[in-house]
Amino acid sequence: MSTESQTSNRWLILVIACLAQFMVVLDNTIVNVALPSIQHGLRFSPANLQWVVNAYTLIFGGFLLLGGRAADLLGRRRLFMAGVVLFAGASMLNGLAQSSTMLILGRGLQGLGGALVSPAALSIIMTTFQDKGERTRALGVWSAIAAGGAAFGLLLGGVLTDLVSWRWNFFVNVPVGFATVFLALRFVPESRADLGHRSFDALGATTVTAGLLAIVFGIVKAQAWGWGSGRTLGVIAVGVALLVTFVWLESRSRAPLVRLSIFRIRSLATADAVMMLVASAMFGMFFFASLYVQNILGYSPLRAGLAFLPVSLGIIVGAGIAQGIIKPLGVRNVSAIGLTLAVAGMLYLTRLPVHGHYASDLLVGLLPMSIGMGLVFVPITLLGTSGVANDDAGLASGLFNSAQQIGGSLGLAILATLAVDHTSSLLANGASVSHASRLAATVSGYHVAFLAAAIMIGAGTALLMGLLRRRHVEGLSFDAAAVPAAV
Repeated sequence: MSTESQTSNRWLILVIACLAQFMVVLDNTIVNVALPSIQHGLRFSPANLQWVVNAYTLIFGGFLLLGGRAADLLGRRRLFMAGVVLFAGASMLNGLAQSSTMLILGRGLQGLGGALVSPAALSIIMTTFQDKGERTRALGVWSAIAAGGAAFGLLLGGVLTDLVSWRWNFFVNVPVGFATVFLALRFVPESRADLGHRSFDALGATTVTAGLLAIVFGIVKAQAWGWGSGRTLGVIAVGVALLVTFVWLESRSRAPLVRLSIFRIRSLATADAVMMLVASAMFGMFFFASLYVQNILGYSPLRAGLAFLPVSLGIIVGAGIAQGIIKPLGVRNVSAIGLTLAVAGMLYLTRLPVHGHYASDLLVGLLPMSIGMGLVFVPITLLGTSGVANDDAGLASGLFNSAQQIGGSLGLAILATLAVDHTSSLLANGASVSHASRLAATVSGYHVAFLAAAIMIGAGTALLMGLLRRRHVEGLSFDAAAVPAAV
């Protein structure tokens, strides 16, 4: 095979991996705009509605670690295709759901499919692109697709919900999944790590997922039970105990789900921690900004989706800029610039008025936030997935994606609870409160959520600057490259 043909095949493999990742990331947010329609159609209670989002993200995040290691052991293409088939099949079931319970279970099944797809896709990219310059370019494309997909999901969700039905937010994945499997069978070669064993730590995956579910459930129920109640503290304590058990199991397992020594790589550990905090804020921003434009400004689902199109463009622009300045400024400084912009945008959103305007109130905050996120995702992805051997590519990508999904789930639960608690405290007088007062209290709750999100990003900035030194990234030798025109 000629060198030109090999190069073309590499970039085709990147397209196939990014197509699947786009489908998976899209599903993190595509249902946000459709939530009111889903609630009405399947008679969701207000308390259970958020599980349409969290059932997906928690199962996704909890089993990403198992998916990453399974990809290394059983074959990256095999797990990639199995995950796409599971994801598309669960999407079909969700589109046909006749009850809230059926949809929540289907969303969990979708999350499991995503947990197989994402780490396999990223490790396929890491093992396909050996040249440092090409790998940086490929990861730049991956970062833009992964970050932009979350924002584009809000747009597509609005279009499908308004023009067809909320069910098409799920049906749309079926043809995409079919095309991805067909292309993977034809163009993606099989690869696996030579680890000398074929063992799986299913107990570890179950323990960490159950622990996270318990913690999020406790946070969510704190709205009704109270933060200091025995039930809230008890459920959260069970979750913490399960996570401690997970760490204990991993430290003693012959074939651990997570080899704890990998966190000795300072760049990887720092990137995962920062990503967890950034994702916490970003998931919350999409959730509350979507509620603001629909419930406060009165936008239709389609108009709400269109309102977030500049966010997608801003993230892609930021990712493109990051590619060009990583080499002269360094991954640490580029990340810090992006995080600072994101904090500024999030703080601006804390002043959203009840009778606001899109351009002068919402967009002014969304643009610096989105460009900042684009600047952050490229260097953080490089930090989180570079500096590891090929045999650990699946584990590293699984950890990085887990940090994003787990952070998003926990962040959304925390921010939603803070917002609802604040709004409830302002409306403590009960039925005599006017409609205008209710709207003002609701927006004030959003302000609290945006402020907490800004603090989370600020904490990520402090971790990055405090834990990462030049010596921790010197051996990684990142080369800047322009984002391909297709992006």
